[in-house]
Amino acid sequence: MVLIVPFVLQIFGAVGLVGYLSFKNGQKAVNDLADQLMARTSNMVDLHLNSYLSIPHKVNQINADAIQMGLLNVRDRKTIGKYFWKQMQTYDLTYIGIGLTTGEGIGAARYDGKTVTIDDWVAKPPKNFYNYATNDQGDRTRVLDILDWDNFKETWYTEPIKAGKPIWSRIYTYYLPNHPYISASAGRPIYDAQNRLLGMVGVDIHLLKLSEFLRRLDVSRSGQVFILERNGMLIASSTQQPFTLVKEDILRVKAADSPDPSVQSIAKQIQQTFNGFESIAEPQKLHLNWQGETIFVNVTPWRDQYGLDWLVVVSVPEHAFMAQINANSRTTILLCLGALAVATLMGYFTSHLITQPILQMNRASKAMASGNLDQTLDIRNIQELNILAQSFNHMARQLREFFTALENSKAELEDRVEERTAELKTALSELQRTQAQVVQSEKMSSLGQLVAGVAHEINNPVNFIHGNITHLAEYTHDLLRMIQLYQQRHPSNDPEVQALANEIDLEFLIEDLQKMLSSMKMGTDRIRNIVLSLRNFSRIDEAEFKAVDIHEGIESTLLILQHRLKDKPECPAIKVIRDYGNLPEVECYPGQLNQVLMNILVNAIDALEEVDANRSYQEIEENSSQITIRTSVSDSQWVEIAIADNAGGMPQQIKNRIFDPFFTTKPVGKGTGMGMAISYQIITEKHGGKLECFSTIGQGTEFIIQVPIRQQVGTAI
Repeated sequence: MVLIVPFVLQIFGAVGLVGYLSFKNGQKAVNDLADQLMARTSNMVDLHLNSYLSIPHKVNQINADAIQMGLLNVRDRKTIGKYFWKQMQTYDLTYIGIGLTTGEGIGAARYDGKTVTIDDWVAKPPKNFYNYATNDQGDRTRVLDILDWDNFKETWYTEPIKAGKPIWSRIYTYYLPNHPYISASAGRPIYDAQNRLLGMVGVDIHLLKLSEFLRRLDVSRSGQVFILERNGMLIASSTQQPFTLVKEDILRVKAADSPDPSVQSIAKQIQQTFNGFESIAEPQKLHLNWQGETIFVNVTPWRDQYGLDWLVVVSVPEHAFMAQINANSRTTILLCLGALAVATLMGYFTSHLITQPILQMNRASKAMASGNLDQTLDIRNIQELNILAQSFNHMARQLREFFTALENSKAELEDRVEERTAELKTALSELQRTQAQVVQSEKMSSLGQLVAGVAHEINNPVNFIHGNITHLAEYTHDLLRMIQLYQQRHPSNDPEVQALANEIDLEFLIEDLQKMLSSMKMGTDRIRNIVLSLRNFSRIDEAEFKAVDIHEGIESTLLILQHRLKDKPECPAIKVIRDYGNLPEVECYPGQLNQVLMNILVNAIDALEEVDANRSYQEIEENSSQITIRTSVSDSQWVEIAIADNAGGMPQQIKNRIFDPFFTTKPVGKGTGMGMAISYQIITEKHGGKLECFSTIGQGTEFIIQVPIRQQVGTAI
């Protein structure tokens, strides 16, 4: 296959690539040709519209200027009618007329598309509109029709007057026997020399002339062109009339409801693609599908300065260009299949001469790969294959020898690697735990020394102040008694004494001085309690087992954390519920036990603050954050301390790893992941106790500490 496939692929690939490129180039040429044809058609339509639709406004401009300059007298309707008749001979228009503010008017029309007649009407109906036949000089010969007419009800008159500038009024229709009248009207207000409004001049173009122009385009032989308004109404089409005739009413047709199925399908797909016709602001090239065939469509907006906003749609079916390309593609496929068959036969006969030795080598190689090294190749007549067979046999002998030696050393190496790996794992685990413990112990030792030192330094001046406040209170009391006795025994109206008493407000001073001394004594008592709590918490002088009051350690820890438990502007205080039992003194390492209490309480406060951050002040007050501390004696040999919070709890996968070293759920820089691991070690190894965690999602977390009341020295060591 290695020898056959390249020949096949080369021939097949070359022919297929040529055919593919030919097909793609043909498709590209078709797309380019279609784009060029549609672009040229769109340009022709655009040029025709620009030229044809500019004539009405130019004629209106000429007539308005002539009236304003006094060259035409709007009251001389006979002369103006003949003037309009003459203009109709010059321009390919349907109607030229004037409507006055008095209700009168005059115009020249080509209703049947050939003969020019003159319309003349007076102000008030009925029977005020006369249509006259004319001779070759534009003179009126006879009355053709008499109608009722009112300028002020016609859009071609009212819309330009309302706009006050040249515009296109909306498309309107009339039914005339044998020649329906559907036109767009260009209107312009007219003024006299004193710039007073006289009325308007207007010019109509018959839209059927646009359809005739579209049918004469080259693209209409294989494709089609149609023009529509933004509301979807057809204006002109190369394949059909843009209206239907129902009895004597002319009804305009929407492109999406056209009786021509291709126009209807193209219009609907364009409308769906752009979510309506109004959003098309730039020329668009589309490939649409109709009856399983691709249609090239070019949609071009056309606008003028007088208010027209139309879409010109040019479509060409793909089959008009693809017939020859499809024939070439079929020829290419047949050539490719023939080349494939020839290449396959040539490759087969060529490869058969050399594949047998290679297949034998392939089988021997597979056998060696599966572990059977006893393989040899037969010697062939082809020199290159003969050398290859000898090299293969030599390699097989060397592999057998190498594998035998390798098997012997492999077992010895595996034993040594396993032994060394186990030693390294044990050493690494012990090193990590020892390092973390040393760092944490050093931190706590330094913190204890700092706290103890600060407490000692504060204690002396506080004791001095506290001791002297008692004497100061007695002295002050005696002095006040003396002043009161003096006031009773020696009342005096000495003005200087009275002025000084008023200046210092003697009565307030006597009353406030006693309150001040009482407040100072209360403050020094508070400072002494804080200092005592700091000394109890640090316990730097208690490195050995000692019987202590567990409740005293709990209260000292709570006092240190009081700043995190009290009220804050953004949230209420965290409530601490104490449920203390009657505990005996417990033998323990007091400082280390305080460290465990601190770690658990800090974690509880962190969890509650995280929950409170997502609640409002009122929600926290309604369901306050709480920490419950419960102590009791278990089995008369153990003391149990339970610390529970009502935060959100933790998932099972986190609870299972809470005592693992370096595991933390806190952000980087806020936690080391060693607090609970060291706490677990202090309780279980240093005190021979138990530390357990219980947590329920949505309810909270509880840590239970159990330590023996009396320590066995050997066990603790």
